[in-house]
Amino acid sequence: MRQGVSGLAGVRVITDFDPFLIFGTLPAFPTGTEDFSVFHNDISLQGRANMMKKTLISMACAAAMAAPAAQAELSANIGATSDYLWRGVTQSGHEAAISGGVDYAHDSGFYAGVWTSSLGGSAAEVDGYFGFSGEYNDLGYDVGYIYYYYTNTDDADFSEIYGSLSYKWLSGGISYTVDGQAPDDSPFIQGDIYYFASAGFDLETVSPQLSGWGVAFTVGYYDFDAGSDFDYTQLQMDVTKSAGDFGDFTLTLANEDLTDDTSFAVSWSKTF
Repeated sequence: MRQGVSGLAGVRVITDFDPFLIFGTLPAFPTGTEDFSVFHNDISLQGRANMMKKTLISMACAAAMAAPAAQAELSANIGATSDYLWRGVTQSGHEAAISGGVDYAHDSGFYAGVWTSSLGGSAAEVDGYFGFSGEYNDLGYDVGYIYYYYTNTDDADFSEIYGSLSYKWLSGGISYTVDGQAPDDSPFIQGDIYYFASAGFDLETVSPQLSGWGVAFTVGYYDFDAGSDFDYTQLQMDVTKSAGDFGDFTLTLANEDLTDDTSFAVSWSKTF
């Protein structure tokens, strides 16, 4: 499941998704007070992980490193959010979005999936991804490839390879853009790099009354090959509450320092 977990000022309402309306004549980040809120800003992985989620993109595909008999699992997920945030920036023009996906996970650690989300109007995002994840003692890892496809939009698709490590409550990772359809002097082309570090805590360890509650803090940095004028830092906090069979709820507060845009979102997701 990809979460754009997984980031609200300077709202611009757009009926059909078009990055050129955000970036100007060319798909490039704005300067001054303009807004770049609709196009790529999560993640999560955890992916585009976070509705996401994010931030991150979350695949929900961790598997045992070895097993006596190999097994596979097919799962599906649905979600809704007041604002689709990915890497600190709204992808839906600060409007509500719905999402859904299907994931395949094997005991060997291999996973693959497809995830889609509305973006406002008739536009949509469709992601396809595959990778390999596992865990040894308290050390987890995840490597993979993801392709971002945008309907109703020309020269917007791009793809990344990614890798991350986690140890107990700490995690960090990197995503590298291997191909993009945008012009050479624009963001989301080959050479872009996104870094993140995150710390997540189960609040039940603080008090039994907080069972099912969790909080995570993320710092991200987007380094665009097109130039430092586009680079930005992301700060994000996510508070989650498990509702059992009714799914999971998340409150997200995110900020990016390029336009000093602070965003708030309420999200729900369920895997079955």
